[in-house]
Amino acid sequence: MSELENLIGHLQMQNQQLQSLMMQKQSLMMQSKEIEKALEHVELATDDIYRSVGPILVKTSASDVKSQLGEEKEEIDIKVKTIESQEKRLKDKLKENQEKIQNMMPAGQGG
Repeated sequence: MSELENLIGHLQMQNQQLQSLMMQKQSLMMQSKEIEKALEHVELATDDIYRSVGPILVKTSASDVKSQLGEEKEEIDIKVKTIESQEKRLKDKLKENQEKIQNMMPAGQGG
């Protein structure tokens, strides 16, 4: 396999990795929004509230739920930031490989 074919294969693999990262990021951002909405509802609660634990509801204090949701949101935000940095590195590598491929292509065949 030539170096050009190798680079093209690598570029395709990087594109797939980027798509996967973007899907993970989108999913985490949706979870974060759901937690924000739940926190808004918990803020309005004056008494104990019920939290779903598997197939049952458990009576819990609003402050405990706020704390748990806050921790979950913090973890998700950290994961999103990690994915964003991976995404940036991958985009930089993609750009670098695209430039290498364009420089290897004979004149008139570059896209």
